[in-house]
Amino acid sequence: MHEMRLRTERGERPKGEPPQSSTQTEIKLAVAAERADMAITSNALTPPKPSWFSPERLLIIFCVINLLNYVDRGAIASNGVNGSRGSCTEGGTCTAGRGIQGDFNLNNFEDGVLSSAFMAGLLVASPIFASLAKSVNPFRLIGVGLSVWTFATAGCGFSFDFWSITICRMLVGVGEASFISLAAPFIDDNAPVAQKTAWLAIFYMCIPAGVALGYVYGGLVGDLNWRFAFFGEAILMFPFAVLGFVMKPLQLKGFSPVESKKALTGTETAVSEVKDYLSGKGGVVKEDCIDHDSKQISKEKCGYINLNQLSRFLKDIQVLLHEKVYVVNVLGYISYNFVIGAYSYWGPKAGYNIYHMSDADLIFGGITIMCGIVGTIAGGFVLDKIDPTISNAFKLLSTATFMGAVFCFSAFCFKSLYVFLVLFSIGELLVFATQGPVNYICLHCVKPSMRPISMAMSTVSIHIFGDVPSSPLVGVLQDHVNNWRMTALILTAVLFLAAGIWFIGIFLHSVDRFHEDSEQSVTEIDRSNLTPLLEEGIAGRTESAREP
Repeated sequence: MHEMRLRTERGERPKGEPPQSSTQTEIKLAVAAERADMAITSNALTPPKPSWFSPERLLIIFCVINLLNYVDRGAIASNGVNGSRGSCTEGGTCTAGRGIQGDFNLNNFEDGVLSSAFMAGLLVASPIFASLAKSVNPFRLIGVGLSVWTFATAGCGFSFDFWSITICRMLVGVGEASFISLAAPFIDDNAPVAQKTAWLAIFYMCIPAGVALGYVYGGLVGDLNWRFAFFGEAILMFPFAVLGFVMKPLQLKGFSPVESKKALTGTETAVSEVKDYLSGKGGVVKEDCIDHDSKQISKEKCGYINLNQLSRFLKDIQVLLHEKVYVVNVLGYISYNFVIGAYSYWGPKAGYNIYHMSDADLIFGGITIMCGIVGTIAGGFVLDKIDPTISNAFKLLSTATFMGAVFCFSAFCFKSLYVFLVLFSIGELLVFATQGPVNYICLHCVKPSMRPISMAMSTVSIHIFGDVPSSPLVGVLQDHVNNWRMTALILTAVLFLAAGIWFIGIFLHSVDRFHEDSEQSVTEIDRSNLTPLLEEGIAGRTESAREP
């Protein structure tokens, strides 16, 4: 009897009964799907236990990791670590080179490539981490990436030529990719409603602060030996790499808990396939695909294929490219990052040559850290104060960038060091005010489930089209014109382009999608995983199912 009931629920024909029509088969499949749905509802998956990490602790952890990433960027650009090539005067007097450039005898182009090599790892790894976050514990992914970052940074200290250190710098990009697509969505989810942009600003404040600390750190440690700078970074990051393997994640809006995904049963998979068959979703089902003995879909007969991670990733990219607000925001961000990336790498060297700064690392580091911290936090608080909408974010971006470009451009026109420092400081203060608003747009112009891939592709774009080509291109420009002041003026003019692009965004129709239902973008199996997010609805349906 029990066997007959099981065969009936699966839609199979009991022995001795005549064949059934296709209509009867579909009715039985529908009944089986409904019963299985009730079984899943009554045995709703238990939500994961809350992480001991509070939102504030999580913010601090992400900020420190972000800070260390950019300390590494600043250190390799500092005069202490980067150094200079050996040179000889016309009289025959030669001076030995120092730092990486001196030890490996790098020209300006090779030196610029070295600063951008991390992008190779970042480009490949960012979309992968963003996609895997849907099915793998995100903090384990961070642990893997940061482990690679730690060993790669240590490898930079052991490098012996241009290619060995370049390969290590590529692997460093993998470490950064492990959390850039996940940190901002977590912060956005857990920040107080009235302070979302401010919390994002605090996180992104670590970029200028990290670069500036890297200048100072590289200048101090580089006087001993440039290799020690990389060893120190690896030691500082190691505890966070370990932490990535042991800490439990908070729940990310738009995604089901990882523990729930591990609990998927064969019944749920069968329900999904039956529903896809009845609704025509998930693939084209021909008559030959039906097993006439069991009245079920036969994957062996028809090659039935569900959407996999690659197809979901490609669909996500297509959605991003059709979102005009996102595209305009990223285009402006690329132009902006083209300038900031070159500033961070060539700034100390340009200041040393134009204004003969004896402590260029310390001066540029001090200006960047003060203006970066104050400007970035101020930009976030201002947007929260005036009403955090996408349109207001574009207004703040275009205005702050334009005014910052005016002050920075004017600074390089003056020969006085003190006038330069005042004007350039004001310019950087305004320019850094964009960090919170630009990332706010990236997070809120897409649905919650799209935020990791949105952040990942934004980061990849601003690097591959922004600061990655800017460093070597500025090196080539300087080799051609041999005038650091002219090079700096040409570079700064690109900020006006960024301001113009963001100004266009003010007039685009924009919708804040943060509260949109993300379930429409996932499969039926994914929907079953979202039950822990809907506890009240589940409780009601479960009680109804238990009533006679």
